[in-house]
Formats: sequence, structure tokens, C-alpha cells
Amino acid sequence: MIGPTGAVRVMVATKPVDFRKGAEGLAALVRETMQANPFDGAIYVFRAKRADRIKLVFWDGTGVCLFAKRLEDGEFRWPKIDDGVMRLSAAQLSALLEGLDWRRVRAAKETPAPALPG
Repeated sequence: MIGPTGAVRVMVATKPVDFRKGAEGLAALVRETMQANPFDGAIYVFRAKRADRIKLVFWDGTGVCLFAKRLEDGEFRWPKIDDGVMRLSAAQLSALLEGLDWRRVRAAKETPAPALPG
């Protein structure tokens, strides 16, 4: 899967939403329930009541994009259902989209480069 890298902001709505909504409906939820601007370059992630479905909405600079996925086998690993929003890293989002446990993804620790002789 081609996905985001680097310092992209990923915001996850922790409460399931009506999956009949399209890009415009989800962008409205970003404004109303997440108190955010759907055109700010962040990726907004939504879940259905069924844990095997996910939708992402984001602005790519020219329009609102909608990405939807349904796992054929298994479920996405979701945070506890609450009213709220949580943030993921790009690596955690990639793991989530693959159906992996994103909670196990950690940033690599930086180690100082060895000193060069001379």
C-alpha cells in the first residue's frame, strides 16, 4: 500500500460513524465533531461500527480525497470507543491500514553516529 510518510498528521475519530457518508459528509464531521479544518493537510480516520471497515478523508491540495478499505479477513485494531480524537504517526497509520496492531509501532531511537577517525 502506498501511504503517508514523514511528519503528516493523522487524526483518528475514536467513535464509530455512519459509513454511508462520503467525502463531504466526513469533512463536515471533521469540522463539527473533531473541531478541525478538513483542508489543513492532515489525514482524518473514521471507523464503522463493524471493526473491519475504515475510511480516510484528506485534502491533497486540489480536492478532498476519500480512501475506504474493508478487510477480507480479520478486523482493524481500534482504540477504545470514546467520544474523542487521537493522533497516530504515519507508521502507525500504515500498520493500522494493513490490519496490524499499530500500538506496537514505535519510533526508532536515534543513535549518535560514530566519530570519524582523524
